[in-house]
Amino acid sequence: MKAYLIQMLKEIALLGAIRDKIEISSIELSNQIDTSQQTASRYLLELDKKGMITRELGIKKQLIQITDLGKTTLQEEHLQYQQIFELTNRIYISGKVVSGIGEGSYYTEQINYIKQFQEKLKFKPFPGTLNIEIKHIEKNKIRLVKKYNAILINEFKNNNRTFGGVKCFHAKIENIKGAIVLPIRSHYSNILEFISPYFLRKKLKLKDGDFVKIIIFLKN
Repeated sequence: MKAYLIQMLKEIALLGAIRDKIEISSIELSNQIDTSQQTASRYLLELDKKGMITRELGIKKQLIQITDLGKTTLQEEHLQYQQIFELTNRIYISGKVVSGIGEGSYYTEQINYIKQFQEKLKFKPFPGTLNIEIKHIEKNKIRLVKKYNAILINEFKNNNRTFGGVKCFHAKIENIKGAIVLPIRSHYSNILEFISPYFLRKKLKLKDGDFVKIIIFLKN
């Protein structure tokens, strides 16, 4: 939603319109947000059309109350500010579930990986990874994550093949604990790999194209 409408919704909420109807004129609102009466009236009309508020028009004033949809919009705005100020502890990333090519299952079944995961992450991962495709702009968050101290899974050799080291961070998807795995020798991919003790597609009833939210904890 447009920033000026969010601001108007905030101002109305601060006047008490979440809990009850407030009586106010467009002139009073225009003074509150430092704009013209016509502009304030237009903002209210837009919010009304979007279902963010209800209005009962009077001769000079109107009764305004924020709807459940308006409350949800403000709650999402509040969550975004929480994410900003909690950035030193955790990072929030969203993306859609996609299918891999089966490599995750092969790697997570290697006994030397399993031993390290159990020792350092305190769980044995279900074979395979849940692959989350993130937006290009979200890759900046992964760059930030990589600057923090990770749980390091060391590389090893098996049958003359070298399996690379991995950086891990504790994480959650829909309150299910697990970890993201970031191969040390890789470019910044737009596919984020998540491991967990559970078969997440079944436990969370996920299919390709479903959107999920991930919380990455930066202090392990």
